[in-house]
Parts: sequence; structure tokens; C-alpha cells
Amino acid sequence: MTFAWKAAGITYNRYLAVASRVVRRSLKEESRLVAERRGESDLRFAKWSNGKQGEVKNLNEVNAAAATEKA
Repeated sequence: MTFAWKAAGITYNRYLAVASRVVRRSLKEESRLVAERRGESDLRFAKWSNGKQGEVKNLNEVNAAAATEKA
């Protein structure tokens, strides 16, 4: 027996993200707002070269900039 998320062709992390979003949307308004804020993330990254850390960048901003360059 395979898991439903495997049969659907998605990763386990993607499955958890979808399930979390469904649960958050099913909550009452007040609880939903608190849960949605908890679900937000702020990812940052830095490129390392020669053992030195480069500039720390916000992942959302870099992705948005790359999307506008491609468009």
C-alpha cells in the first residue's frame, strides 16, 4: 500500500504544507488569523566562498527579483 501523497506524486513536505493550509482555513476567524501568522516564514540565506560568509539575503525578495528578470 502506498501513501496517498506518494501516489499523487508530491513530496512529504509539500503534503504537509497543503494539509496545514487546509486545517488553517477551516478554523474560525480569530483562531485562523493566529494560525496563519504562525505559518509564515522568513527565510534568509548567504553564499559562502573561501570560508567567508557573503551578504545575507531574504529568500522571498531574491525570488521576486529573479521572477521579474525572467518576465
